[in-house]
Amino acid sequence: MSLEDLRARVQAVLPGIRNDLEALVRIESVSADPARAAEVQRSAEAVEALFRGEGFATRITSADGGAPAVIAHKPGPEGAPQILLYAHHDVQPENDHADWDTPPFEPTEVGDRLYGRGAADDKAGIAAHLAAIRALADDLAIGVTVFVEGEEEIGSDSLEALLKQEAEHLHADVIVIADSGNWDIGVPALTTSLRGLVRVDIEIRTQSHAVHSGMWGGLVPDSLMTLSRVIASLHDDDGNVAVAGLHEGPAADVEYPEERLRAESGALDSIRWIGSGPTVERLWTKPAISITGLDAPQVFGASNTLVPSARARISMRIAPGDTTANAVACLRKHLEAHVPWGAQLGFTVVDTGEAIAIDATGPAYDIARDAFTQAWDGVAPVDMGVGGSIPFIELFLRTFPAASVLVTGVEDPDTRAHGANEGLHLAEFERVCVAETLLLANLAGLRPGGA
Repeated sequence: MSLEDLRARVQAVLPGIRNDLEALVRIESVSADPARAAEVQRSAEAVEALFRGEGFATRITSADGGAPAVIAHKPGPEGAPQILLYAHHDVQPENDHADWDTPPFEPTEVGDRLYGRGAADDKAGIAAHLAAIRALADDLAIGVTVFVEGEEEIGSDSLEALLKQEAEHLHADVIVIADSGNWDIGVPALTTSLRGLVRVDIEIRTQSHAVHSGMWGGLVPDSLMTLSRVIASLHDDDGNVAVAGLHEGPAADVEYPEERLRAESGALDSIRWIGSGPTVERLWTKPAISITGLDAPQVFGASNTLVPSARARISMRIAPGDTTANAVACLRKHLEAHVPWGAQLGFTVVDTGEAIAIDATGPAYDIARDAFTQAWDGVAPVDMGVGGSIPFIELFLRTFPAASVLVTGVEDPDTRAHGANEGLHLAEFERVCVAETLLLANLAGLRPGGA
């Protein structure tokens, strides 16, 4: 089947796919909101119905009381490779509707984008899988299992149990995880590394109770000043992470233009970048530490009091090649060494997620790169790192060690996933659908077990 034939097939099914995607976006499947649990269930039922309509055997399942997930399966010819297609149907909270230019759960086309919560992350991932399956129809010459999770946006807490429970039904030669993005509009990517996550709450205590700042200031250190010194110790004067023992490594040789960095990060024109080394290393393959929360008295109404304790949440991204166990130990040792004046340190690990480095070599990756290059009219995909974390990918790698894991997606630098005005670039979405259709068509020639 020629590229032109496959493009024509994708274009023929896209209007229906667009309708299906819009119907999914209208379902408020916010997994973080217990009041909308019925919407998450309704979303799973809608996804199940879509794949059942393509002739798949479908069911809704869960584990350990987790959110509903959909498993759909269609066997291939005898001896054909088995492919697992992953996406998730839950979405982030929409937060303040006033921040949106269009209603968050009413899909709205404006310019070259379709706006709405989940229009990209990750209901478009579901739609891309559906488009490839629908475009190939009876010419689908591989075994396909679709696995659509329902709690990715709240940390996939029950996913490990679910993968163990369903392992024999989810086994595959190739796993396509459609929950990442592309390098830019017109430039595809395979995500091959992700930083890990360690979140820690620390508490600094200097007194048993609050005292008057005039009576005791100058002798007794207050907890806020002490906490500030501890936080300041986490970086050197250039902004590099100063915690000893953390891993760092090289990144792909990819240019990240200054104007794009400013636009995407929202950094003020006056801000100088922190750290040293190539930009993509600082974003993908070196550790980063941020303070994402503080418990302290508000400025308005603050009294002249030495506060006895203060807390901060430390969010640390760790480089591929490091482990969360090492990162926690290094951070604890650093903090203990840098608490001044005999203050007491409390240290609580909130959550962790391992860093990922994928060996993106072998026949399945060659087939994927060729499919992307053709779909993007000769533009080869970038091997892209991601500074954030998708901890569930490590679960797939660990549960199915023999499978080739391809991390793809529909997002682009202006998708604004998790924020207001989340939008799907429609032309890029079509390319994603063409690429996945080519991928599934060409994986039919893959030798099972030789991915």
